[in-house]
Amino acid sequence: MRPVPKIFVVFFASLCLASASLSIASLRRTSAETMRESAVSFLDSLSATQREKTVLAFTDPQRVGWHFIPMKMRKGLPLREMNQAQQSAALRLLRAALSESGYRKASQIMLMEQVLQLLEGPNRTWERDWQLYYVTLFGEPGKSDQRWGFSFEGHHLSMNFVCQGDRILDSTPQFFASNPAILRSEVSGAPLRKGTRILAEEEELAFELMASLSDAQRSQGIIAPEAPADIRAAGEAQPPTDTALGLAASELLPNQLSLLRNLIEVYVSAMPEEVAAERKRMIEGDGFEKIHFAWAGATEPGVGHYYRIQGPSFLIEFVNTQPDAEGNPANHIHCVWRDMTGDFDLPPRS
Repeated sequence: MRPVPKIFVVFFASLCLASASLSIASLRRTSAETMRESAVSFLDSLSATQREKTVLAFTDPQRVGWHFIPMKMRKGLPLREMNQAQQSAALRLLRAALSESGYRKASQIMLMEQVLQLLEGPNRTWERDWQLYYVTLFGEPGKSDQRWGFSFEGHHLSMNFVCQGDRILDSTPQFFASNPAILRSEVSGAPLRKGTRILAEEEELAFELMASLSDAQRSQGIIAPEAPADIRAAGEAQPPTDTALGLAASELLPNQLSLLRNLIEVYVSAMPEEVAAERKRMIEGDGFEKIHFAWAGATEPGVGHYYRIQGPSFLIEFVNTQPDAEGNPANHIHCVWRDMTGDFDLPPRS
């Protein structure tokens, strides 16, 4: 096996430190409390100039600005402007905000930037760098009686939180993406191996559910012959409020319901246990039978496809239409969980 470049040795060490430091603390505190403690610790590690970039008012309009496309400038302080100890502190904060599976996805998405750098070569349009992920804090996390926000964002990753005291009040938009969806080549010097598939369950379970549908169910569930180019309302502060389309969960057989539940669980389980439990409580309280599953595009891999899962309290969108960096078709995933009761702990669209 080829040696991992030095830059990734540092990064993997930071990831291990971030996970290890939370293992005991998480048994004693809620995720919001651990996030607050991690945020204060991170801020304490920064210089005055770095804090100026990192901390914005809770009422700053940038709090509800988000996007996952490559950008030359974002709000907040990038990892590249931190020393190793500060990077570790930033990653501990991210780890506190996510479950183990969510953190693993986030870290692999960051590492995939280095894969893209190697695949695209010197003529690439956008700079690829795992250190171009930005940390922003809104308000004063040290004050447990006040709301405060946390954003961790860069290409193909946008995590957004609002906390107060011992509660995470909101955890959306929650956006993960992967290009390539499946790494089909062994890339010399890359930190990820051939076959890496960061968002496998999000895609495989949906195909399994589609394959289980009868012709009559498909006629209800398929809403368009072609997949859209991307998720809707990307970068907008609130999700779209269109009436749910597709096949109602009340029309599913028991095995199909199980697949739908498992697919929703994949998105829910990216968050800490108490956030996941609250999401599931709201779903069941609203009535699982009110959820709709909609599909557009091809029903086999390698051709553009899209699905939407919508209930009264949440919206999931998944799209895979773009080619990857090597030109393999439909090998570039975008997927999002949004809060139909209001992203960023704000009222929903009227």
